[in-house]
Amino acid sequence: MTGLGVRTENLTVRFSGVPALDGLDLRLAPDKIHGLLGRNGSGKSTFAATLAGFRKADDGRVLLDGGDLGDAREPYEDAIVTSRVCLIRESGDLVGSAQVKQVLGLAAALRPYWSEDLAGELLDKFEVPTGKRVQKLSRGKKSALGAVVGLASRAPLTIFDETYLGMDVPTRNLFYDALLADYAEVPRTIVLSTHLVSEVSALLEEVIILDEGRLVTQAPVDSLRGRGASIAGPAALVDELTADLAVLAEQRLGGTKSTTVLGDLDDTLLTKARSAGLEIGPVGLQELFVHLTGSKSAKESNR
Repeated sequence: MTGLGVRTENLTVRFSGVPALDGLDLRLAPDKIHGLLGRNGSGKSTFAATLAGFRKADDGRVLLDGGDLGDAREPYEDAIVTSRVCLIRESGDLVGSAQVKQVLGLAAALRPYWSEDLAGELLDKFEVPTGKRVQKLSRGKKSALGAVVGLASRAPLTIFDETYLGMDVPTRNLFYDALLADYAEVPRTIVLSTHLVSEVSALLEEVIILDEGRLVTQAPVDSLRGRGASIAGPAALVDELTADLAVLAEQRLGGTKSTTVLGDLDDTLLTKARSAGLEIGPVGLQELFVHLTGSKSAKESNR
């Protein structure tokens, strides 16, 4: 099994005439973990639903290819394509009156790559009781059940849309570890839609950032982090070296200061900083995300 590739062409979805997605043109390479980032109302959930065939585009199209699909196909109303795509939303889309074991049985029937062994292992890890009805589970256990279904489906395109928000931190960490372990064993295309940017940044290989339904940027994580740097040391020296750079964030403790800047640091500046004993480090993905989806001028400069 190999993951599916994704291509969108002028993808537009409207609600009451207002675009939730506005002319998206992008590609998701197969067999990678993609981060889908954006503020509330940015279009992330609409994008995820359209990829999964839950919603039809008003203009443009979504095409999925690779794996056992062969030629590129649109997911909407195509049962073969949608059986290869698993979308797990925060709500889980689970039938409340059904028992957990019934939910798993339905998932197994719908997913051609379903792993019963993985499902059983994850149920034990997350301590989800199979005999309980879904509506009797806590929010955290419902989220965990959604994660089990998403991972055990081993769908060539698996999308998690804020699935793990109901989990506490230890359970989220279990989910991240389980995702990476099974992805290493069975590579496929995974999309993580999240607000928890700093928490998931270590998992991601590529990042798509949406804002107001438009594509702000799409880039490998390492390339995105290379757009800036953190500089730390004596406050006066840090201020001198960063005077002409776009500052994203600052922290000060006594006479020491750490400043996160956007832009390339040329060799002359780097040499001067290091000779002054300043520490140079990569910029955090969270800080870049806040900047790129923040001020109007920042958004326009990145479109």
